[in-house]
Amino acid sequence: MSDTEEHAMGAAGARNDGGFTVGVARFAMETCTFCPRPTGIKEWEHDGPPIDGEAVLDANEYVRGFVDRTQEVGDTTLVGSYSPRRPVGGSSGSWVTETAFEKYADGIAEGVADIDGLDAVYLSLHGAMAVDGVPKPEAETVRRVRTAVGDRPIYVTLDLHANVDHELTDAADAVFIVKRYPHYDAAYQGERAARVLHRQLRGTYEPTVATRTPGVITPSVFQGTGESPAMEIMERARRWERRETDAFVSVAFGFAYADVPNAGATVMVVTNDDQRLADEIAEDLSAYIWRVRESFAGKTLPKTEAGITRAIAAAEDGRTPVVVADHADRTGNSTHVLAELIRQGASNAIVASIADERAVETIREQAAVGDRITVDVGGYADQYAGDPVTIDGEVEYLGPYRGGYSEFDTVAVLRFGDDNRVVLTPSLHQVTSPTVFESIGVDFEACEIVAIKSRVHFRRGFVETGVAGEVVIVDAPGLGPADLTQLPYENVPADLYPLDGT
Repeated sequence: MSDTEEHAMGAAGARNDGGFTVGVARFAMETCTFCPRPTGIKEWEHDGPPIDGEAVLDANEYVRGFVDRTQEVGDTTLVGSYSPRRPVGGSSGSWVTETAFEKYADGIAEGVADIDGLDAVYLSLHGAMAVDGVPKPEAETVRRVRTAVGDRPIYVTLDLHANVDHELTDAADAVFIVKRYPHYDAAYQGERAARVLHRQLRGTYEPTVATRTPGVITPSVFQGTGESPAMEIMERARRWERRETDAFVSVAFGFAYADVPNAGATVMVVTNDDQRLADEIAEDLSAYIWRVRESFAGKTLPKTEAGITRAIAAAEDGRTPVVVADHADRTGNSTHVLAELIRQGASNAIVASIADERAVETIREQAAVGDRITVDVGGYADQYAGDPVTIDGEVEYLGPYRGGYSEFDTVAVLRFGDDNRVVLTPSLHQVTSPTVFESIGVDFEACEIVAIKSRVHFRRGFVETGVAGEVVIVDAPGLGPADLTQLPYENVPADLYPLDGT
């Protein structure tokens, strides 16, 4: 039976005679271990305690894809089990405390084990969690679930930025990883996991796995799959899938800002009881990633001054709006791009955003829309944040913000200088689409330079839509630099390119 063949239709949750019961849980975080704030129970439960039941089945795109496909299958009941929420700050949080990990990993294992008539487990993980005292937390989570449920199938989906190795596939039956960055195919990988799991439960698929680590580590900014060689790597994986029936080829590019022993790229292949084929495909993809390592991991980007000079020149030449992406700022508090725009005399520019809860609170307490205020913004959250920038400007907006990956009760927009603006948010925010400016009353089309905090996700709304007249990616100082040799690694493998100097 092929990857695209259909099964009988039905409704999940209405179990048929002879049907199956699958427990579903989510435990996901991308951890920047170089950031200053640890991630404990308080951070995990900032938005509330762990969820279960129907809330889990709507937790993210991976899970929704898994649910949708299961509804088409029709003879499977899904039970949402104990799952922590997304921690506050996302990837701006540092090491997860061992206390938090123990609570949630054990809670997940106990939760699925308590499901009546359990036949299998689906786990929506990320792959780049870093835990103090637990070297490989995703693998450890699956091992605990395995101990709790025995030999029942365990399926896992991961983000493209996963730092994983064979220990995960030793514990899980099958792993599926997104192929696109930005992540358009998260739901599709959930669907794939559901499809193959159902076949295993029906006895028509025996997952056989091969895992390889090519020894390459890349910054996130070079991993966008709309550009080479990331594009070719994923296309090679897709060609194998089209050529070989029932082969599922996953590549994790890794997350370079987690100082963990399995950092770097990984290839994971699942076949239907064909170890030779799984090994052949995994070896091929791993070797290919190694061959293109220089163009994948060894590129350079303009520093702040040169990047802003280029952006202003593009704006003066009419290639507007010019999108300036500050990819390295992991706390959102960095002021390097803002300060350089001011120093070089930029006009009609907007910086979206500077994460500064203190400045937002000061404006909220001392001013209203239309008032003039002088306030220091940014420059204090981490060692690379730069210096605070004093803004003397008019409060153009003060209120709620809804858009992209974040929702805030209060953000502030200050208008200053030669028709420039800065957006202040309480915490890190990636602007991924021009539509978010509507909620703060900014006419995006009238802006000449738009400076945002983003690695690759901004390409969905600004590049792939044809909105941006020019894109300038600036390698400003930060906790997520393009030049990985700047980072004080202690735990990553010693032979990773380009850290090994080869």
